[in-house]
Amino acid sequence: MKIFVAGHRGMVGSAVLRALQKAGCDEILTRSRQELDLTDPLAVERWFAHEKPDQVIDAAARVGGILENSRRPVEFLLENTRIQNNLMESAFRNGCQKFLFLGSSCIYPKHAPQPIREDCLLSGPLEPTNDAYALAKIAGVRLAQAYRDEYGKSAISAMPTNLYGPGDNFNPQSSHALPGMITKFHRAKVRGEKEVVLWGTGSPRREWLHVDDLAHGLLTLMARYDGREIVNVGVGHDLSILELAETVMKAVGYGGNLSWDTSKPDGTPRKLLDVQKIHGLGWKPSISLEDGISRTYDWFLRNAPEAKI
Repeated sequence: MKIFVAGHRGMVGSAVLRALQKAGCDEILTRSRQELDLTDPLAVERWFAHEKPDQVIDAAARVGGILENSRRPVEFLLENTRIQNNLMESAFRNGCQKFLFLGSSCIYPKHAPQPIREDCLLSGPLEPTNDAYALAKIAGVRLAQAYRDEYGKSAISAMPTNLYGPGDNFNPQSSHALPGMITKFHRAKVRGEKEVVLWGTGSPRREWLHVDDLAHGLLTLMARYDGREIVNVGVGHDLSILELAETVMKAVGYGGNLSWDTSKPDGTPRKLLDVQKIHGLGWKPSISLEDGISRTYDWFLRNAPEAKI
């Protein structure tokens, strides 16, 4: 069984790679961006025609936080649709037996009922600060379903909640909330700064899943699920951004003050996923938030450019 992990150098892809290696998979295909430009349809088609992987896990995407999404909606929409279209089309044209498309919980409406069930998709308006990325991912979900409906292909879609862990983007200008906090609190600690200012009010609520837990969830889906409907992957409970910040402060060891720039957007008020479907398949996360953040901060200190100031 040849398994292609697209985006293997990213946070999710590298976690999937670790999980596959731990599971004993000995024929894992990977290509860096320099080796294979996934936005180039001809290059992708040539590669699939030559390698012919049996399974594909699509963890390749352009991702970012509120600021990056707001600044670059064209890039988020175009690059993500190109990547997923090229991968899915070439994979199935060249004999792929199963394709896992990785979406995001931001595909759900801004004011979806909590916890968010999979059937809430397209039931209301999206969060404006990341609607370009969300629309690209919704298109990917629909493409997977279309391949199943029209051609009988085995295409499944997983919607993870907010992720963190080794390999994350820690640049405060383009990162998600949790890794951005790690960088800000670390720099404030090293520089002896008395205060850290974060965006928004601190009131929105989010759940956070360690990327290694996600990877095991995705392998569970590859082994045990072959349905048309999307599947949420999350922890099933959330906390406020304020509570998250306090947890990160403790892990980093920053003892200064915390304040909020309420002129900046909060994003979606709450985003908690209903995870009954994947729990029914026998998967549950095992890494606590406190332990996961501590592990991530250790990785950050050893590997992230942002740690070296």
